[in-house]
Amino acid sequence: MSDTDVDLAALLCSRLCHDLLSPVGAMNNGLELLADETDPAMRERCIDLLGESAAAAANKLKFFRLAFGAAGGFGPTVDPSDAKAVATGLVEDARTKLVWDVPASPLPKAAVKILLNLILIAREALVRGGTLAVGAESRDGETEMVVRAEGPKLVLDEQVKKALAGELDPAQIDSRTAAAHMVRSLSTRGGGMVQLAGGRDEPLLMGALIKSA
Repeated sequence: MSDTDVDLAALLCSRLCHDLLSPVGAMNNGLELLADETDPAMRERCIDLLGESAAAAANKLKFFRLAFGAAGGFGPTVDPSDAKAVATGLVEDARTKLVWDVPASPLPKAAVKILLNLILIAREALVRGGTLAVGAESRDGETEMVVRAEGPKLVLDEQVKKALAGELDPAQIDSRTAAAHMVRSLSTRGGGMVQLAGGRDEPLLMGALIKSA
């Protein structure tokens, strides 16, 4: 493993820890409140909040395990239903809807990781929620993925844009841009490319293509 790969792995771990701090911290606070609370109604509310925080932490762990880690087994392909399950857990809430349009046939493992990381980036860009549509298709030795985000406020970080475009200095890659860098790296290693369009006042479109054979 190269130093670059080690650095990227460390940044992805930092990103995972950062995203887990909020729900895990909320569980810790909830347990402290529960220990001192005697009012039945407030204790019930504390328990509800603990359940919500635990679910959020579990959903993020499942997502990052497949997006960053070795989940999905050691074979060359992954069942798209696994990706849909973790994406739903991460994306869908009272403000955001996931539209999944991916065939049931297995996808290359690299394609699934690219797709999930594009979903992560798009979800963060939907500051006030909205609709996140996902599509993928394999044919003629290639796999193409597309993510479309539409909502009342779209904000895609400029450094993330540069990382997706391959224009970010490697020394500037951090936990915030690691997912975009991973998308770019997996796509170019797979003989493909990454495309980006729209944002702000129009839907955000992100696409990637890799050679699947």
